[in-house]
Amino acid sequence: MSRAATVHRRRPQPRRPRRRPPLPGRPDHRHHPRRALPPATGAEAPRPANLPRPGDTGPVELIATVLDAPDARALARFYRDLLGWTPGDDEPDWVTLHPPGGGTGLSFQTEPDYRRPTWPATDGHQRMMAHLDIRVDDLADATARAVALGATVADHQPQDHVRVCLDPAGHPFCLFVPEQVTPRPPA
Repeated sequence: MSRAATVHRRRPQPRRPRRRPPLPGRPDHRHHPRRALPPATGAEAPRPANLPRPGDTGPVELIATVLDAPDARALARFYRDLLGWTPGDDEPDWVTLHPPGGGTGLSFQTEPDYRRPTWPATDGHQRMMAHLDIRVDDLADATARAVALGATVADHQPQDHVRVCLDPAGHPFCLFVPEQVTPRPPA
């Protein structure tokens, strides 16, 4: 058969894992509004009318950071007890905690295919995607409290005056006393 007559077949693409649709009344966190923007050409590219310009406060507000977990309620209880925050939304697969006096909340979402992150990073394993910095008054007392609630102290401690711990789902968080150190991301 000649090269011109060869039938070109599409290579099969790997299947992406199916994800659950978002809970009713919850935004679809998979949507990324910047995907619709045209590439930058040196001059400022046109922006959709509903996308704020840098410095605009407009109608955009970060209301929560979301952590996936195998059990949203269990992880929310851990952080509720650690931080002393109050629960707001409380559904079987979604819980939001609010700080005293208002501010950005911390939400937890049940993810059936959750994979515990590895910290520090190890090739071939799920890496951490984010960590939380938690200011405390006494590092030793706060570490003991976190461990009593179900956290583990990470084997690797990159700074003397910061304690890196892992929550019950494996998310790293840093406890620190502000006068002793400026927190930095786990290395």
